[in-house]
Amino acid sequence: MMTLYVVTGAGPVGWTIAEQLAQRGDTVRLLTRSGSGPDHPSVERLRADASDPAALASAIAGAAAVFHCIHGSAYTAEAWRRELPAAEAVILDAAHREGAVVVFPESLYSYSNPDAVMTEDAERAAAGGKRGVRTALLAARAASPASTVSVIASDFYGPRARTAHAGERMIPAILAGKAIQLVGDPGAPHSFTYVPDLAAAMITAAGLPRAADRVLHAPTLPALSQRAMAEAFALEAGVAVPPLRGIPGWLLRALGTVLPSVREVAEMAYQFDRPFVMDSSASERLLGRTPTPLGQAAAETVRWWREDLAVTGSPA
Repeated sequence: MMTLYVVTGAGPVGWTIAEQLAQRGDTVRLLTRSGSGPDHPSVERLRADASDPAALASAIAGAAAVFHCIHGSAYTAEAWRRELPAAEAVILDAAHREGAVVVFPESLYSYSNPDAVMTEDAERAAAGGKRGVRTALLAARAASPASTVSVIASDFYGPRARTAHAGERMIPAILAGKAIQLVGDPGAPHSFTYVPDLAAAMITAAGLPRAADRVLHAPTLPALSQRAMAEAFALEAGVAVPPLRGIPGWLLRALGTVLPSVREVAEMAYQFDRPFVMDSSASERLLGRTPTPLGQAAAETVRWWREDLAVTGSPA
């Protein structure tokens, strides 16, 4: 029998979850303010505000799970504090009344000690700025009577992952043979999560025996580096690796004192100045899933970018 699922948001994660669910034969209600999303007969695209209790209650009626994949309107702690806790509270309340599990994509921001290898049982109590917002969201999920799963990923790459360090900051330049400016040390070990692996993990997690609150890691390859990612993309694209230049965090922080847009990136530059590594082995065993091999994932990513750039404009 087909199962009904609700997805909020059609960014790279929400879109990919909706596609994967539809492809396996399930029914999806995809809620966005714009009505966007994959064109598939099993995907019902609804224009709705997921933070509206009345609209949400109607939309999730009969759903087995809700995949909550919306983002803040801006990449700032202020916008996140203003928007995300209230929206999640509405989702948690509606899902609890419906008896549906809520599955969230989550970041590594809340980890207290990101200099150590981050595992599922490591402390997540980071304070201040965007890191503190993510800590508060995780705490609210744990305190909710709803059944929740937070699936943590590192920096994204893959189809539709445009605004990513291994996305628009890297791949169009590789395809155009242009030098790339990267945040931090291009050779520092860094974990990258393939978006389809995160989506698949979230779908599998929704079917686990119910628990009050789970925190899992998306299947993620052993740490690479920004340089290694650029080399993988260039190899699959059949082009030379362009020059790579890293901008150190201290310089970004200095520029951030006068440029607000740079300040938001500088806040998270610690992730790229030194090793930033997650371990997903425990969650892989629980979920029965492993990360997609780098060559395959890089090839799919390059293919998507080439198709997208052919429509939106050449990187040259």
